[in-house]
Amino acid sequence: MKHILLGNSDLSVPAVCLGTMTFGQQNSEAEAHAQLDHALAQGVNFIDTAEMYPVPARAETTGLTERHVGTWLKRQSRDRIVLATKATGPGRTLDWIREGRLNFSRANLQQALDGSLQRLQTDYVDLYQLHWPDRNVPMFGQYHFHPEQERETVPLRETLAAMAGFIEAGKVRHWGLSNETPWGLMTVLRLADELGLPRPVSVQNAYSLLNRTWENGLAEIGFREKIGLLAYSPLGFGVLSGKYLRDARTPGRVNLFSGFASRYNTLNTVPAVAAYAALADRHGLTPVQLALGFTCGRWCVGSTIIGATTMAQLQENLAAVRVGLPADVLADIERIHRQFPNPAP
Repeated sequence: MKHILLGNSDLSVPAVCLGTMTFGQQNSEAEAHAQLDHALAQGVNFIDTAEMYPVPARAETTGLTERHVGTWLKRQSRDRIVLATKATGPGRTLDWIREGRLNFSRANLQQALDGSLQRLQTDYVDLYQLHWPDRNVPMFGQYHFHPEQERETVPLRETLAAMAGFIEAGKVRHWGLSNETPWGLMTVLRLADELGLPRPVSVQNAYSLLNRTWENGLAEIGFREKIGLLAYSPLGFGVLSGKYLRDARTPGRVNLFSGFASRYNTLNTVPAVAAYAALADRHGLTPVQLALGFTCGRWCVGSTIIGATTMAQLQENLAAVRVGLPADVLADIERIHRQFPNPAP
C-alpha cells in the first residue's frame, strides 16, 4: 500500500483510510473488528472515526463506533496505527452529545477530546479534526450560503489555541478540518501563522465523480499551502456502485436512511451515474473500480476514505483502489463531468 506524508507534516499515512461510520449501527462489534483486521492485513493502518458516529446519529448509538474501534485498538501495537477522530460541531440538534454544548470553545473541545480518548482506549490520537465549522456554512449537500442563518460563534483564535494546547499536552499529534470552505481554510492558515500556532495538516471533504467541488478553489490552496485532502464518500454513499441503477429499492444506506437521499436525489445524479457505469462497462471495469480508481488517482487527494457494511464490499473496495485508470478513460470521465458537473455537491 502506497504511503504519503499528510500535508506538510511527518505523519505517514496509506493512500487508503478505513472509514468506520457504520460501526455500531449496521455493523456489530465483531464485524467491526473483522473489518479492521482485514484492512490492517492489507496495509491500511489509517482509521477514521468520530465522536458522533455511527451515522445517522442517535442518542442510543452515539459513541459506539469509537468504543468498537477502542476495543480493537487495545489489542494492537498503538504505534502501528494512525488514528483519526472528529469533534462534533454546532448548528445541528444533537443535544445528547455533551448536553448540546457543541461549539468549539476550549472547554467544549477538551470535553470532546477526553471523551473520545476514553472510548478509544488510548491516550492520544494522531489526527484530531473539527467535524464541521463552528460558523454558519453550507454543507452536507447544501451549496447556497445563507446570511440570514448567521449565529454566534467561538472566535477561531480560541479554537486554534485549544488545538495547540492538545498538541503540547501530547493528546493530539496533528489536527485537521472537515467540511471546510476556501474562506475557512485560508482564514485558519492565516491566523495560525499570525499567532505562531500549529497549522491544520488536512481537510476531510467529500470528493468523488459526483462531487469535485474541491477542485474549485480548495485544490489550489491544498497544493500551495501543502494541505492534504482526505476524500470521503468516494462512492457517493454507494450510489456510484451502480446498484441503485439496477434496482432503486435495493438495500443500502440511501434506502435505509432516507434523510441522506437528498444529497444524491438531484436532477442529474442518476444520468451521471448511468453514464459513468456505461463508461466502466465499455472499458471492462466495474463502477466501483472506476469511481475508486478515479479518486485515488487524483493528484489533489492525499488519502481516500473507504467504508463498507459487508466484508465482501470491503474486499471489493480495497481491490478497486489499486486499479489505475488509463488516459483514455480519464478523458472520457472529463467529458461526462462537463455534461453533468458536480450533480451531488
